[in-house]
Amino acid sequence: MADPESYRPARQDIPTAPGVYRFRDEYGRVVYVGKAKNLRNRLSSYFAPLHALSPKTRAMVTTAAGVEWTVVGSELESLQLEYTWIKEFRPRFNIAYRDDKSYPYLAVTMSESVPRAQVVRGEKKKGNRYFGPYSQAWAIRETLDALLRVFPVRTCSKGVYRRAEQSGRPCLLGYIDKCSAPCVGRISAEDHYALAEDLCRFMAGHATPFIKELQRQMQDAAAAMDFETAAARRDDIAALEKAFERNAVVLSDSTDADFFALAEDELEAAVQVFHVRGGRIRGQRGWVTEKVEEADGGRLLEQLLEQVYGDTATDAAESAEAAAPPSPSPGGSKHRPSAEAAYREDAIPRTVLLSEPADSADRLEEWLSGLRGSRVSIAVPQRGEKAHLMETVQENARQALKLHKSRRAGDITTRSASLQELQEALDIPVPLMRIECYDISHVQGTNVVASMVVFEDGLPRKAEYRKFSVTGDAARDDTASMYDVISRRFRRHLEEQAEREAAGPRTGQVDARAEVPERARFAYPPSLVVVDGGPPQVAAAARALADLGIEDVHVVGLAKRLEEVWVPDDEFPVILPRASQGLYLLQRIRDEAHRFAITFHRKKRSSAMTVSVLDELPGVGPAKQKALLKHFGSVKKLRAARVEEIEQVPGFGRALSEKVAAALQARDEDAAPAVNMTTGEVLT
Repeated sequence: MADPESYRPARQDIPTAPGVYRFRDEYGRVVYVGKAKNLRNRLSSYFAPLHALSPKTRAMVTTAAGVEWTVVGSELESLQLEYTWIKEFRPRFNIAYRDDKSYPYLAVTMSESVPRAQVVRGEKKKGNRYFGPYSQAWAIRETLDALLRVFPVRTCSKGVYRRAEQSGRPCLLGYIDKCSAPCVGRISAEDHYALAEDLCRFMAGHATPFIKELQRQMQDAAAAMDFETAAARRDDIAALEKAFERNAVVLSDSTDADFFALAEDELEAAVQVFHVRGGRIRGQRGWVTEKVEEADGGRLLEQLLEQVYGDTATDAAESAEAAAPPSPSPGGSKHRPSAEAAYREDAIPRTVLLSEPADSADRLEEWLSGLRGSRVSIAVPQRGEKAHLMETVQENARQALKLHKSRRAGDITTRSASLQELQEALDIPVPLMRIECYDISHVQGTNVVASMVVFEDGLPRKAEYRKFSVTGDAARDDTASMYDVISRRFRRHLEEQAEREAAGPRTGQVDARAEVPERARFAYPPSLVVVDGGPPQVAAAARALADLGIEDVHVVGLAKRLEEVWVPDDEFPVILPRASQGLYLLQRIRDEAHRFAITFHRKKRSSAMTVSVLDELPGVGPAKQKALLKHFGSVKKLRAARVEEIEQVPGFGRALSEKVAAALQARDEDAAPAVNMTTGEVLT
């Protein structure tokens, strides 16, 4: 018997939106499916003390070993999805459908020569067309009654039809023009079959023209003061709109598609896929992946489609070849079906819908079409029911990413395990209470910057992040930049440490109103320094610490190519398992340092592209720059101004005006002459 507290999700991790939830046992089997208007409130009720629960609920939560949920857009959608999953999984603790009833469908018996329209429940028969399910039986019955005015398809049973055929008299519906009466020859069997096909097209989603026709009839009747007919048409329109109320769980009858949606941040991405077959959600899958390389959403979706459908095709072919019995060939020999023949078409639908465009979509379409054996299209839905369902799928992806983040980053057990695992793998004698990571960013050696991010107890401390600008000889390559940044950071730490030692210990009584001294920026040294790179960057960081006489700070480097962990003066790297919590923590710290460095580099590069001549004037800050531009109107007029004219600007004395005039004159003399590139003429 499982303890519900062992798999109880944190309350803040559960969304407050409507949705459907599933309890699974230790073997992954679904034991209960339920729906809720507010998932957080409903799921929290299952984790009350056991003695307060009903016997059935107590047995269910102790049998289950986990709970998962899917967010939908409305209560109606949760009803439809709950029904689908109950029929698919048949959970042992669901008792809702023990009377063998189900939701009503509108069926058109296209397998018969004279099709019949009827409302049915239960199993479906091959060759017939089914539309639904619908939440209210009266709505579909009223809809069918309204449709018979436009599509007078027969609705009588076989016995009634035979009696009318033998007697030569139609039933009541034939007399009131709600049946075309093929039983007495008012319409041929072929025309009646075409009428049934029109009804199916209408039910498949082409309802707008017919609703507009009813609206026109209502308006005409009202204009003619035939209010009884107008009211009847009004009721018919209401019934049609009720029955055809679209939602994101039930699509058009013929829709076969896979919906992929992506939610991502700087470090990870979550993907959800809903498999829709016959207009119904038949399955759901989800993945969370680490963004090891710099890939946008289009690239991530491309890789996902290759993995999902490539693995599915391989598994289907192998299982079919292994399971299928040999069949005799025309020549008498035995052979097994090929991989392409074994792969079922329904594994890849005709349409793959994405939340954003995938890279190399044309190539993917060609590849998927080859696997399926027929045309497959990839698209991004923009409007209508498919776009609405895509919003639902994307909301589930966002919730999955949020849940994954909160579980991995907020779980103190996981954080402690990752820190402990990392400490043991690197053979560090002290706990890794504080980890600092450094990354260098530049474009071909220009605008070189560095970042420092800080993690304490496995969590980021963004208030202590730092940015560094690297100039001069330190900017010649990454190793020199790393040496410079590490030296500057720990030199500052040594200076602040010396200041504290000189001030002596603070003891005795302190007034509560006394000002608390500000915490020194670099007073707290890290246990571990992580650099983004391999042996050269690690050696540069270790050399910087050694030159400063610091021996109690450990250094490692994380190389992106194979995720190796490099230690100073070690010929071979430390290889952590791919599923290691310690490696995940290092990757997260490294990627955060890279994100922070890239952000600073882009900002600096943008500033460098908009640099002004005024930025180089001595003693002139932003306020004085604005004053100069306001007084002269342009830099060109400022260059031509005399010292006396500059002195008239508020805030500029004689000495500062002379410095500004001299700096502008020196800049003009040093500037290269302008040349007309067409004629070669030197422009003055």
